[in-house]
Amino acid sequence: MSLTYLTTDELSGVIKYDSRTIRERLKDSVLLEGIHYIRPFGGRKILYIWEHIERDMVTAGSSLAIPMANGGVCHG
Repeated sequence: MSLTYLTTDELSGVIKYDSRTIRERLKDSVLLEGIHYIRPFGGRKILYIWEHIERDMVTAGSSLAIPMANGGVCHG
């Protein structure tokens, strides 16, 4: 399976959120490292994994699931 990696600016254009909002509000609260984004080669650059973000955007809207840090969900 080939994954699509996006920079913050590219993701911003796809999901229609400002780059700053992604960095300050979504990253590490909704978008989790290792699931939704990676830091290639241990560097500072962040690449978002589009397929994982898209999957969670669709499923999050259809249920009352609360995402957990380990990648699971709490049905509350």
